[in-house]
Order: sequence, then structure tokens, then C-alpha cells
Amino acid sequence: KKKLKISGRELLSVPIQVFGLDQLQVLEMSPERESCLRYRMELLPQEIGCLRNLTCLYVDSNNLKKIPAEIGTLSRLERLTLSNNSLSSLPVEMGALQRLHSLHLANNSLTELPAPLCQLRSLTFLDVSDNKIDTIPSSIRHLEKLETLLLLFNSLESLPEDVCLLRNLHTLWLGNNRLRSLPAAFGELVKLDWGYNYCSCNFEGNPLESPPPEVCSGGPEGIRDYFSSLRRI
Repeated sequence: KKKLKISGRELLSVPIQVFGLDQLQVLEMSPERESCLRYRMELLPQEIGCLRNLTCLYVDSNNLKKIPAEIGTLSRLERLTLSNNSLSSLPVEMGALQRLHSLHLANNSLTELPAPLCQLRSLTFLDVSDNKIDTIPSSIRHLEKLETLLLLFNSLESLPEDVCLLRNLHTLWLGNNRLRSLPAAFGELVKLDWGYNYCSCNFEGNPLESPPPEVCSGGPEGIRDYFSSLRRI
């Protein structure tokens, strides 16, 4: 793959020459994870739309406050990392990225799950942990291929029943939210891995009442039995 990595602790913007590299497939403008550095780029230029052959774009650990609408023209994009920035919204045009299968948005300033994300029907991995999200739209049901959904450290008080339609989910992290209850059909998510050593569905740090934590720890069968017993009452 034709790949370019731009680095430098004082990185403030994308060098204009980059946008002439129309065959570029991978563009990386993130510090090494081990370095704990943050770059200082606040704006991804609209010229990013010139890089029509991009399949991977890595721009995590910057200071991005806005993503340009032109990102929607990157129709070949498969992987996008935007974690550790200052994003409070995303452009509606992002919904056009129909090949995108991996999206990283952890540690930003999102207060809701942006609606355009629910149009990304090829998405298999979505990380929106460590934001301020307090609501999940019912349109999340359109992410039928989603296998991993990370929602740790947000402000969720409830989940829509539509989450239970994501039948390919095998990892769902819900820890450290404000959840008091789970949807009645939650036990239908039978692909979740409830293994003894690695639990792919965690509820820790939530004030759960329905079902109570001891039921949740029993896995989907216990959760199904719990809601079935309520219906019989």
C-alpha cells in the first residue's frame, strides 16, 4: 500500500503537498501510542477530499475540533481513527462512507451518538468510549454487521430496544454509565462472549436494578429468564 506517516510534536496542519498524492492509500498523522504525546492539529483541511484512494486515515491524539464535510467523498475509506481529540459533532456527510468497517472515536466531547454513524452499514467495530453520550438513537439497528461496540465511560441512562437487533455483536462494553435497566430483549444477543476469563459484556459501574448485577453476571440465559419471569407476573 502507498503509505505516508507525518510526525512531529509541533504538528499544526497537514503540509499542502500531501493533497497532491492522489494515489495515497494510508495517511497517518498520530503520535506513537507509547509516547503519550498529543499533536496540536485543530482542523483537518477540506482538501482531504482530494485523497480519493485513501483506505486508512489515522488522526488520533491531535486537537481536532471539526471534521470537514469533504471526508464524505473518501468512498474507499475502511478504517478511520479520531480518538483523543476535541470533537463534539461529526458532519452528516460521514454517513456516505459505506466501506468503513472500523471507527475509533474514544475520548472526545460527543454528547450523543451522531446520527450519520448509523448509516455506516459496513461497520464492524465502533469505539465511542469516554465521551459524554447520554442517548443512543433507535437507528443504531441499521448497523447489522457490528461486532464490537464500546460505550464505556459515558452518561447513558438507558439503551434503546433496537440495540438488541444487533445480532452479530460479540463485544459490548457498557461499564461506567448510569444504566438502571437493560432492554427486555437484551438476552437475545446470544453471540456475546460471556466467558469466565474474559467477559465481553461488562456492566461494572452502573446502578443496575433491572436486572440486578448478580443476574447480569449469569449471562444471556439468566437475563432471558429474568425478563421472562417478569412477563409471567
